Amino acid sequence: MTHPAPRTEPAAPFTARHIGTSSAEQQQMLELLGYPDLDALMADAMPGAILHETAPDLPEAVGEAQVLAELRAMAAKNTVRTAMIGQGYYGVHTPAVIARNVLENPSWYTAYTPYQPEISQGRLEALLNFQTMVCDLTGLDIAGASMLDEATAVAEAMLLARRAVKGQADVFYVDADTFTQTKAVLATRAAAVGIELREVDPAAPPETLADAFGVLLSYPGASGRVLDRATVAHWERITSERGAQLVVAADLLALTLLEAPGSWGADIVAGTTQRFGVPMGFGGPHAGYLSVRTGLQRQLPGRLVGVSKDADGQVAYRLALQTREQHIRRQKATSNICTAQVLLAVMASMYAVYHGPDGLAQIARHAHTQARTLATRLRQAGAAVVHEQFFDTVCLHLPGQAGALHEAALAENVAVHVADENYVTLSCDETTTDEHLDRVLAAYTRLTGGAGGADPAEQRRWGLPEDQLRTTDYLTHPVFHRHRSETAMMRYLRHLAGKDYALDRGMIPLGSCTMKLNAATEMAAITWPELANIHPYAPAGDVTGYLELVDSLQTWLARLTGYAAVSVQPNAGSQGELAGLLAIRRYHEARGEQDRTVCVVPASAHGTNAASAVLAGLDVAIVATAENGDVDLADLRRVLAEHEGRIAAIMVTYPSTHGVYETGITELCELVHAAGGQVYIDGANLNALVGWSGPGDFGGDVSHLNLHKTFCIPHGGGGPGVGPVAVAEHLVPYLPGHPLDPARGPAEGAVSAAPYGSPSILPISWAYLRLMGTAGLRAATAAAVLSANYLARRLGDAYPVLYRGRNGLVAHECILDVRELTARTGITVDDVAKRLIDYGFHAPTMSFPVAGTLMVEPTESEDLAELDRFVEAMLAIHAEAQQVADGTWPADDNPLVNAPHTAAHAIGQWSHPYSREVAVHPVPAVVADKYWPPVRRVDGAYGDRNLMCSCPPVSAFAAE
Repeated sequence: MTHPAPRTEPAAPFTARHIGTSSAEQQQMLELLGYPDLDALMADAMPGAILHETAPDLPEAVGEAQVLAELRAMAAKNTVRTAMIGQGYYGVHTPAVIARNVLENPSWYTAYTPYQPEISQGRLEALLNFQTMVCDLTGLDIAGASMLDEATAVAEAMLLARRAVKGQADVFYVDADTFTQTKAVLATRAAAVGIELREVDPAAPPETLADAFGVLLSYPGASGRVLDRATVAHWERITSERGAQLVVAADLLALTLLEAPGSWGADIVAGTTQRFGVPMGFGGPHAGYLSVRTGLQRQLPGRLVGVSKDADGQVAYRLALQTREQHIRRQKATSNICTAQVLLAVMASMYAVYHGPDGLAQIARHAHTQARTLATRLRQAGAAVVHEQFFDTVCLHLPGQAGALHEAALAENVAVHVADENYVTLSCDETTTDEHLDRVLAAYTRLTGGAGGADPAEQRRWGLPEDQLRTTDYLTHPVFHRHRSETAMMRYLRHLAGKDYALDRGMIPLGSCTMKLNAATEMAAITWPELANIHPYAPAGDVTGYLELVDSLQTWLARLTGYAAVSVQPNAGSQGELAGLLAIRRYHEARGEQDRTVCVVPASAHGTNAASAVLAGLDVAIVATAENGDVDLADLRRVLAEHEGRIAAIMVTYPSTHGVYETGITELCELVHAAGGQVYIDGANLNALVGWSGPGDFGGDVSHLNLHKTFCIPHGGGGPGVGPVAVAEHLVPYLPGHPLDPARGPAEGAVSAAPYGSPSILPISWAYLRLMGTAGLRAATAAAVLSANYLARRLGDAYPVLYRGRNGLVAHECILDVRELTARTGITVDDVAKRLIDYGFHAPTMSFPVAGTLMVEPTESEDLAELDRFVEAMLAIHAEAQQVADGTWPADDNPLVNAPHTAAHAIGQWSHPYSREVAVHPVPAVVADKYWPPVRRVDGAYGDRNLMCSCPPVSAFAAE
């Protein structure tokens, strides 16, 4: 056996692994564009006024082994204890088959939001399982495809309740026994839109609700208490009499034993699915949930998966009621949420599939039994157990000694929750063992001496209210019963993944969304126990490694963007937008300028901009787009003058949503500042700036960043995302705070449930920056700009590039205009998008920001061969469209209008005027590695007319 000669040169640096195009390929591309090097290209593309004077100061790049060693060292500084803190976060056993085949599988984590349903049937089915699970457990009719976390889900439920109630009521009653973080986010969101919150003891309800639009009950409460049927029935009666909405924050695991809120009158139920197999991760990410009664489905924020049919009449899934979404409704949107927590929702749904209803109930009974045992033993030792009726959480009354018990428990390696100086709660979960209970008892008896024990014969009956025990069935669909063995579960997950198109198959050239490489090294740390098994409210001394990681990442992001400080608390780009606008509002209010309530938004902006402004309590004023695609500065002057003295901010994306480095950006900033406003620069397109320019350096006051775009956190099929907010020095005091921040102490302004949002995935971006360094980041940005301009040049003759910037160049993306082709041939942008599937590609972004166009963003991760493969496909589709125009193929029967073609269609009866080979093997490159879509073109209108948002019966598939 011969061995290759040893390498004498060092291994390729990570930058060369991340950037798809080699130096030789880049030179070939540059020659086509007429540039000697990348520096010359960037100098011509970017306005000189926005370039960094000096490169951002990041640590020098190191190799993959060194990065993992540094992450290990930080993780080792964390202390993993038995967490009995509860408060919405619990220990879990993630089934290994789910961890390996979903969380660690690029087929799942590199997928995009399922806007193209034909190539997203796997994750859509998984999300339909999620919706069915939530509907069954909550007892309501419709559930969304996940929310960002529990606190934001409850806040969205509050806003939904207000929309549902006609009239002028602006009071929302809040159960005093609600999680602290939920009350904090409610306070932030309510204050911005003029809602008055009133805390109330749910066990002492008022007789009427004269001025309320809704009520929130917690089930169970933060203290562990479970309300009995008579109490909740009273709340249901008085909300119904008022015409108000009854909102319930419910623990899904508890609902396997407790009666579904929908059965006793709830209109809306919200919460988290964290304890369905998703580790605590210092706070996230986790999939929140939101379910509603029939009649509220069109008010439901976020994603909603529905059942429809394809061109052959077969069952097919799609995102339903998409006209509700922000990019269409803008300032009339009901929510600014434009994403979900798909990867975590898939994990949670598969946890239910894996365990089934009996398994989930067994896990719930274990947690409940352990809590009852703990209550009994503590009572025998003399403890004052506050509630007799609870699920998994025991509340102790310890006058003046709550902190002392906390310290005693830490000595036993157990963390408990100190509600205040007099009360402690202890929560049990599926990981709680008898040894853990022994340690709690040891801590208590060491503190108190165990004196005053009760007679065991006089023990109270701890448990759940008899009249609230579950009687309704749940998870009856076969999907929750047929995958019990490891083999069956593995094959089911593989079956679903095989239906989808993700980055592990090929390029996803989506403009505005930056589908780039998520390297395996960057992903490695998220499952380490020292990071995964940390409670978000663990003592500060236990999380020094996490805090070090967060602080260094925030510092690097601030340097890259030219801002003074960054907060990673917002757990989605939409929440980063909201946090930034709320900071601006608070800044104006602190200066006595409460009248500054107008937010200027360009007509071309992403829809969440306008929606976020409304949710921040601002009025939206639209500024026009100039003929060249830039913000119309003349119209901006008109808008600023029209609202003189009232301008709070402008929200502008840079580079623009049209994929151009606008030359007037510095003048725009100066105009808004002169009008007394702040400049919010949306960071969605930061991938075209990193290392070369920062929004804080050319006039921005605040930006949000998309770590799931520019900084390599995967999209996960539509989440998780992280949307840190970065601000200039004068806005630092107004960054989001949190009442339970273990390091910085309590503060106002929370926008997410956890102090640091979704920290368990921050190691991904940390590793990316550490691997790349400033030079690598600059190279990545330039490579992305080069690839976009290469495609623009290669495709521009067939598909005119709608907008170009300086010297005829684009930024990191370009808009291809299909409208002339449509007018000449009848082939629409939808036809082009669906035909690309037959060529083995995910379509670019369709009809945003301009109808009838495709926005293409190749990213720096793709090599020249993949770029050329895309060019070949697009030019071939253009030629096919010409054959329709020439009459070779009929307008209603050709490869484009019939696309995509499934295997079943290809081998079935064939009567089309083109061959099967043209249908499924249009170019030779497809033959070797064919992706077969599982369904033909999905009928979206049918799905909306016949709305079904839970698992269809097995009989629906009989024809397949």
